[in-house]
Amino acid sequence: MEGSPRARQLADFAAQLEAARAHLRRLAGPLDDARWAARPGPGRWSVGECVAHLNATSAHYLPRLAHRLEGLAPDGGQGPFRRDLVGRLFAWSMEPPVRLRFRAPRPFLPGAPPPREPALATFERLQDELVALLAGAASLPLDRVRVSSPVSRRVRFSLLSAVAVLAAHQRRHLWQAERALADVAAADNPAPPAT
Repeated sequence: MEGSPRARQLADFAAQLEAARAHLRRLAGPLDDARWAARPGPGRWSVGECVAHLNATSAHYLPRLAHRLEGLAPDGGQGPFRRDLVGRLFAWSMEPPVRLRFRAPRPFLPGAPPPREPALATFERLQDELVALLAGAASLPLDRVRVSSPVSRRVRFSLLSAVAVLAAHQRRHLWQAERALADVAAADNPAPPAT
């Protein structure tokens, strides 16, 4: 199954999760605590709050995914996994640049910005767990087993789509964190008045 279409799809998702990890390292690596926690405006999240939200989301998704994967038998499928319509639409709605805005449900709200180092370590650990879930799952029926979203039990999509949603969600909030950082920097260094 190593070179199968399914294995390549899962390798692509793992690469997307690794790209998110690298993106956050580049973004947050040079930040001091003040920049990490600086909000770009009322009602907007700081970099730290974006990371706390991503951590909360992964922490809610991981047990659901692991539970649904537990005991799954290989299905012998060779062709590529198919993404379901609900999952495709949900993932599309998450992709940056943001076209649709959503209010985060209470369990996913970040609260005060967490300390930088523990939040980054948690992100790294959760990424490791997500990547590990994908390893060796190419023989499992990921496109036929459904899981409910932690946001709403009424929203259900395949395990494969859940991974796609998580990857898109990470890109969305890293994009948001990047914009927040740029807006904070612009407020600290306003352009000189036109003459």
